[in-house]
Amino acid sequence: MALSNVLILSQVAGHVIALILSLCIFIPLSVHVHSFNGHCLLFASGTWQETNGLFDVRWASEAYCTYPILVGIQLFVISGIQIYRLAILVYRELDSSFLALFFDVVFSISLCVMTIIAAIIITLGFLTWCSHMTERFPSCEIADGQNITNTELNVRTSGFYIEMGTAQFGAWASFAIWVGLSVFALLKLINNHQLRNLKVSMYIERQRLVNEDVYRGTTSELPTGTGSIAESPSENPLD
Repeated sequence: MALSNVLILSQVAGHVIALILSLCIFIPLSVHVHSFNGHCLLFASGTWQETNGLFDVRWASEAYCTYPILVGIQLFVISGIQIYRLAILVYRELDSSFLALFFDVVFSISLCVMTIIAAIIITLGFLTWCSHMTERFPSCEIADGQNITNTELNVRTSGFYIEMGTAQFGAWASFAIWVGLSVFALLKLINNHQLRNLKVSMYIERQRLVNEDVYRGTTSELPTGTGSIAESPSENPLD
């Protein structure tokens, strides 16, 4: 199997995995935001009140959850489009143009950067929240489902640990997959560039051989006696 076909099949498999992992990012985070009544626990801080034992929350910006959700949706859409496009190329046995391959590399690297930013936000933000939870509970997991805030906030804490853990796993795994997809896209670009150079070299060599054959054919048609002086018996005037 040609190298280009192997790379295309690897890209299809990678995008299928990336599609599944993107669901692990925006679905748990969306459920979490809904459960927390539009709030986001990432980077949220506060103090434990001595009077009622509840956590007085100071919510951080909702953008900390909005950004990873948008990144997950974008990864889902792009992976779906890429699976369809690559499947069409494999079915019709077509090759992408050099410009299309170049944009694939640029988009893949851009998505890598966006995904790692989302993964860092989720990880550090969740650690900040858990550091406050462990001030009262032995672990952050035990705080899951506990009544830790005022009922007026209408915050349902049940399931936040598994939701954030799933989103964190999905973000870091997606980053690893998109790094691999970036490598595959770069290899396809290099392979396409080498094939183009090979075709140009073969065309130049073919033209050189054709020109040599034409030159040899022209020289072979010239008379063999060109440049010779007609020979005649020498006449001695003394004879």
